[in-house]
Amino acid sequence: MLVKLEQVLSQAQVAEAQQMLTQADWVDGKTTAGHLALDCKNNLQLPPDSETARQLGDFILARLHDHPLFNSAALVNKVLPPMFNCYQSAGEFGNHIDNAIRFVPNSAIKIRTDISITVFFSEPESYQGGELIIEDTYGQQSVKLKAGDAVLYPSTSTHRVTPVTKGRRLASFFWIQSLIRRDDQRRILFDLDQSIQRLTAAKQSSEEVIKLSGIYHNLLRQWSET
Repeated sequence: MLVKLEQVLSQAQVAEAQQMLTQADWVDGKTTAGHLALDCKNNLQLPPDSETARQLGDFILARLHDHPLFNSAALVNKVLPPMFNCYQSAGEFGNHIDNAIRFVPNSAIKIRTDISITVFFSEPESYQGGELIIEDTYGQQSVKLKAGDAVLYPSTSTHRVTPVTKGRRLASFFWIQSLIRRDDQRRILFDLDQSIQRLTAAKQSSEEVIKLSGIYHNLLRQWSET
């Protein structure tokens, strides 16, 4: 399931984040690449212990916590702290699948990567290339969103970032371990939850909404992992 989130960050918040990222100290992205990704990864990243990454990461997570569509789609159990990358000067990341298990930096905590997230900080017209290409269950999708928007997609998906031939692409990326391990089950719960919200907003029969809500929570109870 691929879900786009609009205006996770406001224009003012994006501008402040851009300024912080521009002044940050970047390192070669290969330092955090897995063995198979070394030959196809060409970008810059903020070090895991970067104070800029920590501050911006905490802020992004706080904003997402208040985003109804994010909560409905992700059903968060654990989150790996957000990381940040920069693509420029033909930088790219070839086809790959994210590692299934990742460690929270400087800890023994492990996260199973069910959902991958990218938050965009550069306006799409400010750089050429840099599309996030995701091979989803519905085929190949190209994602290049406005600054402040985000996209969620299954970590099992093959994906890549095309070469940035002009300008600079700034983004945050991280992973979620969901309460629901399987993407098809998350999709069912998401569709059901969205239908319940639309019926509620339209002030449809409260009795039917209660029944659907009961089905939703019984499925969540049956499928969730805590």
